[in-house]
Amino acid sequence: MKVSVITVTWNSGATLRDTLESVLRQTYLDIEHIIVDGGSTDNTMELVREYEPRYHGRLRYVSEPDKGIYDAMNKGIRMATGDIIGILNSDDFYTSSDIVEILAGELKENHVDGKDLDKSIRYYSSAGFRRWKMLLGFMPAHPSFYCRKETYERFGLFRTSYKVAADFENLLRLIYVGKISIKYIPKDCVTMRIGGASTSGWASHKRIMADHVRAYRENHVHSNALLDSLRYVYKVAEIVKFKLK
Repeated sequence: MKVSVITVTWNSGATLRDTLESVLRQTYLDIEHIIVDGGSTDNTMELVREYEPRYHGRLRYVSEPDKGIYDAMNKGIRMATGDIIGILNSDDFYTSSDIVEILAGELKENHVDGKDLDKSIRYYSSAGFRRWKMLLGFMPAHPSFYCRKETYERFGLFRTSYKVAADFENLLRLIYVGKISIKYIPKDCVTMRIGGASTSGWASHKRIMADHVRAYRENHVHSNALLDSLRYVYKVAEIVKFKLK
């Protein structure tokens, strides 16, 4: 069963090597790695071409302007020929060599400081995720979410009008509305550097909240901003608990 791993890049030369190496280290061999580049002006594509021979035909890529990260992800999904699709961001990497072999639907992820990749500053687990918790703004860790390609074909791709939380809207549509089967496997999956569109301060969190409320409305899900904000209480408690360990 082929797995298509999609990596979206834009001027990702500083971090992409770790991503590529982690894919090449995977023990599962039937992997198709798809790079969707937005027209980088740094050495991103030089790195991709440097690594291409090591993939032995399992690397596919395109470099052209796009309409943002979710548009690029949609391109990758359309390009994918695998039975299973997962997203691996260009500043993330697989935590161990057996991740793709496990083919997890719900995994855990580490958040680390970009300058010290051995220092975990936040640990996020999907172990406690339940379908109903999406009403409170929770979702499985998206970089650890794998599903069959037919799931996207049935329920649709990312809606590019959502600039920050299209991943939440997509999972709300798949998991809560579409009621796809979900399975959690207790395995650390992805190491993530901090930063990015969804972790860039108060303004970003306001945008996320607005996108969540819009996602509820457009998918006819009965929730609201008050319920959605309760997840921040949980997250603060989670961070305090982690720091006290």
